[in-house]
Amino acid sequence: MPAVSNVLIVGGGIGGLAAARALRLRGIAVDLIEKEPRWTVYGVGIIQPNNALRALERIGLAEACLENGGAFDGWRIHDAVGNVLFDPPGNRAAAPHLPAHNGITRPKLHDILINGAREAGAVIELGTTVSAYRDHGDHVDVTLSNGEERRYDLVIGIDGAFSETRRMLFGERYQPQFTGQGVWRYNFARPAEVDTGAVFFGPGSKVGLVPLSNTLMYMFVVTAEPDDSRIDDVDMAAAMRRRLTGYTGLVARLREQITDPAGVVYRPMMNILVDSPWRKGRVMIAGDAAHTTTPHLAQGAAMALEDAVLLGEVLGDDRDLDSALDEFMRRRFNRAKFVVDQSTQLAVWELEEWSGVVNPEANPGRLVDLATAELMTEY
Repeated sequence: MPAVSNVLIVGGGIGGLAAARALRLRGIAVDLIEKEPRWTVYGVGIIQPNNALRALERIGLAEACLENGGAFDGWRIHDAVGNVLFDPPGNRAAAPHLPAHNGITRPKLHDILINGAREAGAVIELGTTVSAYRDHGDHVDVTLSNGEERRYDLVIGIDGAFSETRRMLFGERYQPQFTGQGVWRYNFARPAEVDTGAVFFGPGSKVGLVPLSNTLMYMFVVTAEPDDSRIDDVDMAAAMRRRLTGYTGLVARLREQITDPAGVVYRPMMNILVDSPWRKGRVMIAGDAAHTTTPHLAQGAAMALEDAVLLGEVLGDDRDLDSALDEFMRRRFNRAKFVVDQSTQLAVWELEEWSGVVNPEANPGRLVDLATAELMTEY
């Protein structure tokens, strides 16, 4: 029989919803609670590399993502004026029968995950979170924000970079750290010339174009920013356009189409890595709550998905809880640390270059290639 019979998942993001489905597919009863009273998913896109698609396939959701997204093979690399520097193929070693990458809007992905969790039998409650818990060793008594008390075999907090579950477990020890960069995103109609993913390197920023369907794409712009403030500009569209100064060609043409302030999504880049183990007794964290990373390798959501699928695997086995979660940590900690470390290194090299520092050891292209190859291996 499974290591647990009923689980509470705290957090209705990518990792939480995927974990709810993964656990239900192994016969484990799941309640998922989300503190927001309604789903609030911003409308730009997300990149699903081949290893993320592998994880989604293992819980039966890869096909829906591909049907609702925009698959592409690789990243065509350009300079600021649009000259092609090189055109490497994508890595499909994790799942050779699936695309190297898939771009999908976050609302579509969220709908797929919500429907997948509900279809599998998970109970989802919005506007609810954990007020307190008491771990009795063989079960956890949980008090919810609505005053209701429930009993579970395990509580899993997959509640984001600013996780309240993490704070309850470890106090204020772990806080997201600002990396010195921010990322701006905006959706566009997809021109015919964008036939794959594209990256443009400017003098003080980096621009990416990500297919989301045959007719839609989004732009991301990585910039150096002074602090981790949430920019509240009177005109976010103008603020994003200012950060695209110095580009010509396609990027310059797209720059003039950034006109809707409400369509701009900005986030400061943060990272965090909680030391192993990510639990105390029968309460644990996973996903961004345990290992937030920057998007340099497009692996943040992929790592949360891998966490979720592996939780279903180990908790669904006929074994005791400690051995199941010990195996989970053996298979996840070093891999998550690798992503955080390599992404942080890429951020450091970019900031050095943008500030005029010549670092002979910097080789971001090789690092990305080697890191991607490593992440295509089994987890």
